[in-house]
Formats: sequence, C-alpha cells, structure tokens
Amino acid sequence: MITIPGLNPKQKALCDIMWTLEEYDAVEAFIATLPRAERKECRTLIQLMVMAFADEVTVNVTEAREVLNQFTL
Repeated sequence: MITIPGLNPKQKALCDIMWTLEEYDAVEAFIATLPRAERKECRTLIQLMVMAFADEVTVNVTEAREVLNQFTL
C-alpha cells in the first residue's frame, strides 16, 4: 500500500479514479478528457505515485534481505 501525504480532496479523487483503472491506456483516456490544468495535475500525481511505490518496494526488499540473511551459511 502506498500513501501520498498532503493531497487535497480533489487530488485524492483523481488518484482514486486513476488507481481503479486497470490499464495504462484507460488512465491515458481518462486524462485526455480533462482540462489542461487537470491533465498536468494528473501527470504530477502519477509521478508521486511512482515515487511512493518505489519507496515502498525499497523498504520491502530491505526487509526481505534481512530475513534471507538469517538463512545464509
């Protein structure tokens, strides 16, 4: 699970919509329906999601390494 602190209600709603769409093309189609300012905002939100996901993966990999190191001979 990822979290992005500090989003306003509109940004949260945009993230929720984009997150529920299953495919990249569906997200792109949704963004294309928005006014220019909101399209830019969605692109920024996507970048924030990617960074938050990368942070979460890094934490999980570190935890996995620690567990695996217990079994190293």
